[in-house]
Amino acid sequence: MSAAFKEAMERVELIIASGGLGPTEDDLTRETVADLLGRKLHLNNEILRYIEGRFRQLGREMPAVNVRQAMVPEGAEVLENPRGSAPGLWIEDAGHFIALLPGPPRELKPMYQERVLPRLLRRSSKVRMFHRELRVAGLGESGVEQRIRPIYTRYTDVNTTILAAPGEIQIHLRMWTDDAAHAQKTLDEIAQGFEIALADRIFSQDGSSMEEVVASLLTRNNSTISAAESCTGGLLAQRLTSIAGSSSYFLGGVVSYSNELKTAWADVPAELIQTKGAVSSEVAIALAEGIRRQVGSTLGVGITGIAGPGGGSEEKPVGTVHIALSHAGGVKERGVVFPGDREAIRWHASQLALDLVRIHFLYNGGEPPSRIAKRA
Repeated sequence: MSAAFKEAMERVELIIASGGLGPTEDDLTRETVADLLGRKLHLNNEILRYIEGRFRQLGREMPAVNVRQAMVPEGAEVLENPRGSAPGLWIEDAGHFIALLPGPPRELKPMYQERVLPRLLRRSSKVRMFHRELRVAGLGESGVEQRIRPIYTRYTDVNTTILAAPGEIQIHLRMWTDDAAHAQKTLDEIAQGFEIALADRIFSQDGSSMEEVVASLLTRNNSTISAAESCTGGLLAQRLTSIAGSSSYFLGGVVSYSNELKTAWADVPAELIQTKGAVSSEVAIALAEGIRRQVGSTLGVGITGIAGPGGGSEEKPVGTVHIALSHAGGVKERGVVFPGDREAIRWHASQLALDLVRIHFLYNGGEPPSRIAKRA
């Protein structure tokens, strides 16, 4: 680690490191940097009191090893960490700027945004990077590229990156300029072009996740939702409730793997399961309608499928999933065979279920014009 820091200081002015600020013997970042810069470590009593307070809130006594987290290199500026016990450190040394940040992403990301980035902007030139992130569902990476390439290639001063993520495609637009108004106008133009090319497949233009978008739609429309899940094992409910304030729109759900519980908890007729099979469009619809009726929600989602690795057949291979959305005006159902392993299939299923809810609100309970045209 010491060699890596030394090499970095010979090559660059700014060094950002994450991790190694914990209390254990292998958390060596602060000691390594202090030794490299020839600075002594001093106990910061304010940090120590903060760490002790966090443990008291948990009803625990602070272990002695956590004192290490309150040791600060001489001359370093402490970066507060309200989300964890390890503070960050900002060190300036002979024209170098060193930011030592905690490892966990939920602590690292906000500390960088709130504590480090403002310091960098104050020291940088007027040229800034402007960033826009759009997210797409229902299309693959090549399909997105084919549709938007004629648009983004016209803007040579903007870097466009297309990334595949589970259940979605992320499009990143980056522009470096000292003209904020020009950057905003340019990125808006590109985003509008993408919106025409991709239509309703764009579910976010600000980097929001699918569950964040759906939560906002449910809230704005004063709607509630419930879920009856089989192969997803409660993943849809987990994603819906990961957003603060979810109790206002998510009324509840069931995870009904057995056929008996599909009948008992979601009111699915036993004879329907016997005749159509547990993994079928009919049972998905019955799950959605049953849970909506039982709970009294505005919307009800039913998911049934085969996540694998076993349980598939020639007629219904692993990855077969049926998802239904029940609402006052009727029901929508989608049958899909997803690729991937068990976790990938479960994630794809939950993503499609959320997307059905999004599309429901986008078209006021109706269907997209493209699908209506196909049926005609």
